[in-house]
Amino acid sequence: MVAVKVYVLLFTAFFFSGLMQLSMAQDKPASAATAARAIDAKAIDQAIAYLLMFAALFVTYFSH
Repeated sequence: MVAVKVYVLLFTAFFFSGLMQLSMAQDKPASAATAARAIDAKAIDQAIAYLLMFAALFVTYFSH
């Protein structure tokens, strides 16, 4: 049973990391991707929201 929880946790972590990469890359033209990175407040807010959702999922899953 512990092995299943580890696999679910790893899958969820990779899934959310992919979502965060997509959210950080949106609304940027191709030329901006090669330029120096500037701090984007919207991307930071979305990343924090995804991390909080992941934490809530983690706590909910392991509390049952």
